[in-house]
Amino acid sequence: MAGVSQRLELRQGQALVMTPQLLQAIKLLQLSTIELATYVENELERNPLLERVEDGDGPANPEPRAEAAVEPQSGDWLSDDMTPSREAIEERLGTGLDNVFQDERPTAKAEKTEDPALGLSATSWSGVGSGQSYDGELQDFESYTAAELSLHDRLIEQLHIATGDAGLRMIGLTLIDSIDDTGYCREDLSEIAERLGVPLVRVEEGLTLIQTFEPTGVGARNLVECLRLQLAERNRLDPAMAALLDNLPLLARRDFASLRKLCGVGDEDLVDMAKELKSLDPKPGLQFSSGLVEPVVPDVYVRSSLDGSWRIELNTETLPRVLVNQSYYATVNKSARTDAEKTYVADCLQSANWLTRSLEQRAKTILKVATEIVRQQDGFLTHGLDHLRPLNLKTVADAIGMHESTVSRVTSNKYVATPRGMFEMKYFFTAAIAATKGGDAHSAEAVRHRIKQMIDAESPKDVLSDDSIVQKLREQGIDIARRTVAKYREGLRIPSSVERRRDKMAQMSSATA
Repeated sequence: MAGVSQRLELRQGQALVMTPQLLQAIKLLQLSTIELATYVENELERNPLLERVEDGDGPANPEPRAEAAVEPQSGDWLSDDMTPSREAIEERLGTGLDNVFQDERPTAKAEKTEDPALGLSATSWSGVGSGQSYDGELQDFESYTAAELSLHDRLIEQLHIATGDAGLRMIGLTLIDSIDDTGYCREDLSEIAERLGVPLVRVEEGLTLIQTFEPTGVGARNLVECLRLQLAERNRLDPAMAALLDNLPLLARRDFASLRKLCGVGDEDLVDMAKELKSLDPKPGLQFSSGLVEPVVPDVYVRSSLDGSWRIELNTETLPRVLVNQSYYATVNKSARTDAEKTYVADCLQSANWLTRSLEQRAKTILKVATEIVRQQDGFLTHGLDHLRPLNLKTVADAIGMHESTVSRVTSNKYVATPRGMFEMKYFFTAAIAATKGGDAHSAEAVRHRIKQMIDAESPKDVLSDDSIVQKLREQGIDIARRTVAKYREGLRIPSSVERRRDKMAQMSSATA
């Protein structure tokens, strides 16, 4: 048996060490506008040296002065030993922020100007923003709005008005708790009855009461019951409509022949009944949803110039505007007595400087990526979707000298407003479909658009099968397989040729009747 021994070995290897500051810079890249605003808000609460810049504060159109905050000038208080220079910070961290983005470092210096009215110099502030004041934050009472009542709150109000029976109210409150945001009762009634120790009939009585509340259809246990409640409220629940509700799977398959027999109606009545079902709300609770719907705000604007080129601009309204209060740091640093206090103040300054520089680099990187995307997709912006080119992350990354992962983070949750509408940045990255004669490849998104145009233009007597679409696309120089056409068609939620033919013939017969 071999003995166990100890020995020393020298091994050489490489490893990527991510400092907290670098992790912060990378994290900021992939945050959306709303997430970035939340992150900066948390930093403002945590770091006393950071200040928010409100609209109208300071001079108009100031330039970022991040460099002035970290490079000491002759005779300036920044030369204090407790304030590390940019080089010292990067040396301590083992790397520089600019290496993360592989971008050039800004070299613009802030001019030192005195403001007699405030008694502050321009170099006593640094950061990214459109103003440079140190006023206290005023309360904006117009920003306070009354909270909207949720679906559960509305149902509870109606419950107290509908009945004075304490026992029925208790059952009703339990049932309301089991109703989800869409308005459906998701819990089994027998389990509720067992938990409350009441007869099942009593729980069913409570559910019947709740199903009379607004919005109509609330408290239903499935889609059929939800639609049935809404039709009953409209006095449209006749035997034919009840039969249609009991056979919704046939309607989904467009089996109109079977539905006509089951419902005992003609083609015209069946089409009218189907239209009436479509007018109902399958999720009535969502109209009282308590969740706030945030509008999509573009991060970049693309506008056409008079010379035919494209002008790419950042949406400055979405950029958090924060400054580093250097004057406050000077005051606090002088009053610091213990090493712990000095270390805390120095860490706050370093963190604030890193945040402002990270925000500036984030904005520059987004602009650089957006500019290259516009250059690659000039045909789409000029002529439309048919001219959308196939594009991948590597192409953009190589063109701007960045890593693919950086481009991927930049394009996540970012939106571009163009003359053709607003698009997510990732929309412009599509797979390539080869050409039949060795020409330029076609974008998958453009091919989807062509398939949809073909199907929209087809007549009831000449419905295109997937094989016919493949043949037409190959005649246009697009080499595509049948299964790919079927996948794209299903992704567009377009039925098969058999279902489309049946649907179009039913519509045509109802129109001629």
